[in-house]
Amino acid sequence: MKKNSLILLFLFASMTVFAQAKKEFYELRTYELRYGSPKVNIENYFKNALFPALNKYGIKNIGAFSEMGNSEPSKIYIFIPYSSIEAFASISAKIKSDEEFIKASQEYNSLPPEKAPYTRYTSSIMDAFDGIPQLIKPTSDQKLFELRIYESYSEDAARRKRKMFNDEEIKIFRDTKLNSVFFGEVIAGEHMPCLTYMLAFKNMEERDANWKEFSANADWKRISSAAEYANSVSRIIRVFLSPLPYSQL
Repeated sequence: MKKNSLILLFLFASMTVFAQAKKEFYELRTYELRYGSPKVNIENYFKNALFPALNKYGIKNIGAFSEMGNSEPSKIYIFIPYSSIEAFASISAKIKSDEEFIKASQEYNSLPPEKAPYTRYTSSIMDAFDGIPQLIKPTSDQKLFELRIYESYSEDAARRKRKMFNDEEIKIFRDTKLNSVFFGEVIAGEHMPCLTYMLAFKNMEERDANWKEFSANADWKRISSAAEYANSVSRIIRVFLSPLPYSQL
């Protein structure tokens, strides 16, 4: 009996390690486009150079989005999911010396300064949440994306908010049809300490109705007033996005 218990304990520990190893690793880039510079210059780079190179090394479901409305300056959001932090490091290194990528990037790299397509881009590096260790690909009719960044006033406040999501809130999202795409703990980038997640909807009407259902949910009301989660979010940044034609999400 003791031997069987040890075997079961070993199997459980092995399964736990395996599950942890399956957590994805994300990069979210935000390109601030330069006023007056043709957007096609950078979009051709994404379509013809960067995305094919990432695909070549096994990276699928790359997201490309623009902000809804007439934001100034215009922005493009690029979401890149890696299988692990190790994959992020190794693939990033491989692409830099990949001959096909270098050749496909020549037109983009030869642009003179006055035709630079963007002023700057920022990058957020994220570990996937335990509660959603891998991204959930949206359905073909989900064309409205909501990107949300939750800033916290301290590292412990951010930890408590992640715990709130992992332990209870992600389940409430599922129950109320707040359709998750990914959840990430930002380990490098802007707005730290913070977390970032994305939701997908068919349209704004569905989005508003589902958030209303979430707000009325009894479990949400219970945990939102729990002392252990108090003051875990100090500011919420919300952006509505539309997929670009070459997005793979």
